[in-house]
Amino acid sequence: MNKRISIIAALLLSGFASTTLAAEVPASFDAKNCKAEYPKASLMNEEQGEVGLAFLVSPDGHVLDSKIEKSSGFKNLDKAALKGISACKFKPGTKDGAPAQTWAKVDYVWKL
Repeated sequence: MNKRISIIAALLLSGFASTTLAAEVPASFDAKNCKAEYPKASLMNEEQGEVGLAFLVSPDGHVLDSKIEKSSGFKNLDKAALKGISACKFKPGTKDGAPAQTWAKVDYVWKL
């Protein structure tokens, strides 16, 4: 009876260890080489702010989906950041060391 309990406990622990050790690394991009174009109307109106964005990135580094999570307070800045960064090539995220589809969070700052 004790042997059976030990085997079940070992199986449960090995299953628990494999799920807790499964590491996910989100996708990323090089902010120095990937910039959005400042909207002309926003420049004229001296609009500035930070946009919180999220991108679903494929295992080959392309953006599959995107969304604005936090507005800068200016629609033109939000749309320009989303459009500009969506066109960038990302470094794919990984799951258990292999390239995988993951979400990447990006805070894009517009500053004059």
